[in-house]
Amino acid sequence: MSQAREELLDRVVAWFAEHGVGDTSMRALAGGLGTSHRMLHYHFGSREALLGAVIEHVERRERDALAGLLATDADPFAAGTAFWDHLADTAQVFAPLFFELSGHAMATRPAADPWRRRMATGWTDVLARLFRDAGAAPGRADTLARLALAQARGLLFELALTGDRPAADAAMGHFMAMLRADVDADARHRPA
Repeated sequence: MSQAREELLDRVVAWFAEHGVGDTSMRALAGGLGTSHRMLHYHFGSREALLGAVIEHVERRERDALAGLLATDADPFAAGTAFWDHLADTAQVFAPLFFELSGHAMATRPAADPWRRRMATGWTDVLARLFRDAGAAPGRADTLARLALAQARGLLFELALTGDRPAADAAMGHFMAMLRADVDADARHRPA
């Protein structure tokens, strides 16, 4: 990806985070960014491709953040808690964008298929690996990954709606303690 495209994509993500996606046309977005709609078409091709690039960009940034936390903390649950803090710190800005784009991914339009697949399976693979590394059996790790993803998305939705960070943090802390106990129990009952 060219540096000019990456810089433009950073600006697009910031603009969408502030203004929402809605039915924003390429022309309106270009006007908001102070560029031409031709430049957007040159770099992204279409509005659907631009939205797909936004999702990939934000996900890549979040995956990099999680990978960094996992690399610096031997305890995957502590890294998971730190990742929640990172997500919650940006929830007021990026959660509305994520949920708006999730709505587009739930649509039955063919252009939304890649987004739907990425949102449905991308994070479950990463989280299942985290739970396997923490000691969960493979099948159990897959189930816990889906549960953790649903919990995080639900709490991000709640946080974006209410702005009640202490309540969201308390719920996530309780959930992480339950996950740790579940994984520890699973590891203890598995044959060596």
